[in-house]
Amino acid sequence: MNLLAFELSTEACSVALRVDDETRARHEIAPRRHAELALPWAEALLAEAGLAKSQLDAIAVGRGPGAFTGVRLGISIAQGIALALDRPIVPVSTLAALAMRAVALAPALDRRIPVLAAIDARMNELYVGCFEIERFDADGHGDLADAHLLGEETLAVPGTVALPESPAHWYGVGTGFAALGGELRARFASQWAAVDAEALPQAADVARLAVRAFARGEAVAPERVEPAYLRNNVALTLAEQIAAREAAAKRE
Repeated sequence: MNLLAFELSTEACSVALRVDDETRARHEIAPRRHAELALPWAEALLAEAGLAKSQLDAIAVGRGPGAFTGVRLGISIAQGIALALDRPIVPVSTLAALAMRAVALAPALDRRIPVLAAIDARMNELYVGCFEIERFDADGHGDLADAHLLGEETLAVPGTVALPESPAHWYGVGTGFAALGGELRARFASQWAAVDAEALPQAADVARLAVRAFARGEAVAPERVEPAYLRNNVALTLAEQIAAREAAAKRE
């Protein structure tokens, strides 16, 4: 299938185009430039593949959790394209896409990879989710893989994060492992097979997961896409940020 994917929920701007079994992508850490880059990158990827927008079967998007502005922007862009083309959207968990980064850390022969994905949520909190990555490809590169959520995605402080009792060793990915002095990494120090504290979710993984989700019938009408913020007091958080800026200005 032909699928265009966006992942804008973190400081990384990421766009990918899946054409049959080939994935083309552009990914860059570009804080505050997502609105500037995402659509031109999408146009460039389509041009490189010689594919018209009308040939797309669906649009995929990272639905969060992540930065409020980035999650909202990604969904808005996906909705705009999908509505214009009369195509469905496949919403994909940003944490699930991040968990796919663990494929590069695990031995190629491992077909099931236990992963804790964690994103720095600021305010001394983390977005976290436990996943099992199931690989289907023979070479272990993870192009044919799926992410199965174990439990629920949550907003938590490091001290309250829990790992399932089995297996004994886990892979950790995401900026949550570098946040707060590496408290999360230290909390389960003996249980990490490997940790990548710099990993960020990528649209290429959103596209890979979306292909399987589409096959399961999980595509939805554009207007039915729901963001996953996890932090319910978004409005209060913005007010607190404004108050903090005003307080800082008074001190200057």
